[in-house]
Amino acid sequence: MATSKNPLTLLIAAPRGFCAGVDRAITIVELALKRFGPPVYVRHEIVHNKFVVDSLKAKGAIFVTELDQVPDGVPVVFSAHGVPKTVPAMAEARGLNYLDATCPLVSKVHRQAERLVENGRHILFVGHAGHPEVIGTFGQVPEGRMTLIETAADAEAVAVADPDNIAFLTQTTLSVDDTAEIISILQRRFPSIKSPRGEDICYATSNRQQAVKDIARRCDAVLVIGAPNSSNSVRLVEVAEREGVRARLVGRASDIDIGWLDGVSTLGITAGASAPEILVREVVERLAGHFDVREEPVEGVEERMVFKLPRSLEAAA
Repeated sequence: MATSKNPLTLLIAAPRGFCAGVDRAITIVELALKRFGPPVYVRHEIVHNKFVVDSLKAKGAIFVTELDQVPDGVPVVFSAHGVPKTVPAMAEARGLNYLDATCPLVSKVHRQAERLVENGRHILFVGHAGHPEVIGTFGQVPEGRMTLIETAADAEAVAVADPDNIAFLTQTTLSVDDTAEIISILQRRFPSIKSPRGEDICYATSNRQQAVKDIARRCDAVLVIGAPNSSNSVRLVEVAEREGVRARLVGRASDIDIGWLDGVSTLGITAGASAPEILVREVVERLAGHFDVREEPVEGVEERMVFKLPRSLEAAA
């Protein structure tokens, strides 16, 4: 005799998943494979998602951690997170054909850092130590011209030699709320600190965090589809928890602990900016195997941002 399934309403956040920078980076690798043929080397994960990386590996991409692992005579792509200036310089010195898939919004931060240092300012950079984007941004300016601020406590404690000649910049994938707190501390302590032109936290990060806030108030729990090394995905878990809802990060549908959903009647689902929509549908299908699932439409900001591809690949598009 068939057993009836418990009902489960799904609120699937909008927007979610791929942003324009991620889409561009993946397309660059795919077009490089089309134009040059495999193998195409990629320095670091092109984006922080195992499914995406494995899919590109299957097409002929080879991922390496450092440039010296790339043999002569093959194309190499730099990841969406950006790289220190020394990396393209090394590639040029070796005569390598390289393609820079750095997100244009990250490149914007790089250019701001250069200009600020050229104008004699010391930069307080809000970000997470060890993240590729932070490493890449620090690598745009001479050593010692930028100080990392990770927490509100760091902002309270940081000492600067010339308070009248400092500025702040931020990583693009931070918590909007945490960053606002840190910036307010810096502005209180250093009233003349120079702000960036526009918001450094990217539109996709802000939109996805707001979308989670919007659905979390109506949910018993939230699942975030993304990788543990994806900063923006981890931030989405934190955003949901701050709204008073338990949340969990999963890489794929197989990672879901069905027992964790005991007592849940309304579940929120979102995906980090490097997680493809196919993984969202995979999660829904797995849940449908255990629950009587009903998807409730959620309206959100419509994202229309599109970034240009490198000119060298336009013909292959």
